[in-house]
This record gives sequence, structure tokens and C-alpha cells, in this order.
Amino acid sequence: MNNIDRIFDRDPAVFASAYVDYLARVLKSIDPGEIARFIDTLLDARERGATVFFIGNGGSAATASHFANDISIGTKPEGRQFRALSLTDNVAILTAVANDFGYDEVFSRQLRVHGRAGDIVVAISASGNSPNLLKAFETATQTGMKTVAITAFDGGKMKQVADEGIHVPTGPREYGPAEDAHMMIDHLVGAYLIQLVKAES
Repeated sequence: MNNIDRIFDRDPAVFASAYVDYLARVLKSIDPGEIARFIDTLLDARERGATVFFIGNGGSAATASHFANDISIGTKPEGRQFRALSLTDNVAILTAVANDFGYDEVFSRQLRVHGRAGDIVVAISASGNSPNLLKAFETATQTGMKTVAITAFDGGKMKQVADEGIHVPTGPREYGPAEDAHMMIDHLVGAYLIQLVKAES
């Protein structure tokens, strides 16, 4: 039984309170050092003019889009800009690759076209075991790109093979708290970068 099953109550107010309490415990358990290293990676990519590619499936695909938006556009850079793109957003490309080569290739094929040595690939996944994300990491490593895993549950294979990452320690199959925490990380990182960019101007 995971924690969401355990705290469920038919009274929605009771459940809401228990969910918020549990999410607060999850957020407190994230290693701030991992977030700091990720921010340093983004700043280094900006300094070098490297592109940061965000990828994910399902809810994590939406988080990938949100991350790319917040970093590339939300920071409103006047000088050195963050080059951030989500590879989840082009339906024609996703369906063409999935149809012609298989869903496991939807991100790796795009990285072969757009990725360059020195770029960054950030994969977002609660389980850390999505085959298309692991395939993308293989392509990234072969191309000389750095890999970052943003995970939950036990981190899965992505946590083991990534160059660095941010892990959200939740129970198994707790997708809600995992994805809540991933979005919090997006907004935390975005808020930090906005303030940093302001200080530079």
C-alpha cells in the first residue's frame, strides 16, 4: 500500500489535509544540493550557448513543456539567454517517429537531429524506467551530451545512468505527489534564475 492509499478518506476535506501534509513531507525530503547542481548545470549551459532539451511522458511531458517555457521565456533574459526546448511539443514529429520507428525512438531521433556535444538532456519521469527516456539518454551519451534525471519512487534506471539528477523520494506509484514536486522544482529553479538575471542587468 502506498501513502496515497493509506491516507485516503471518504471525507474530501480530511483527505485534502492529509494529502497536503504528505506532500509537505515529500518536499522537505528533496536534497537541495541536487537542485543547486542542476541550477549550476543550466547556468553553465547558458554560458556555453548549449541547448537544454526537456523530455517526458504523460504528465511529465507537460512538465517538460512548462520547464522549457519557464527557463527560456520566463526568465526574460536581456543578455545571455537560456536555450531550452521541450521535445514533447511537436505532435507531427512525435507521431511520425512513433509510427515509423516505434515509440521508444520519439526522443532519441529528435536528439540525433538537434543535439550537439555539450548540450543537456533533462528527462522527467516518476518511475525512471520509461524506455524512450532511457533510449534518449543512450543517444545523448553517445553524442557527448550531459544527462539529468528528475525522478521519484526509487529513481529507476534513469537515476542509475544519469550524470546527475534530482530525486523526489515518494512511495511507489504515487504519481500525484511526484509530479507536484517536479513542478515545484520547476518553479523554484525558475524563480532563482529570474532573480539572478535581474541582478545581472
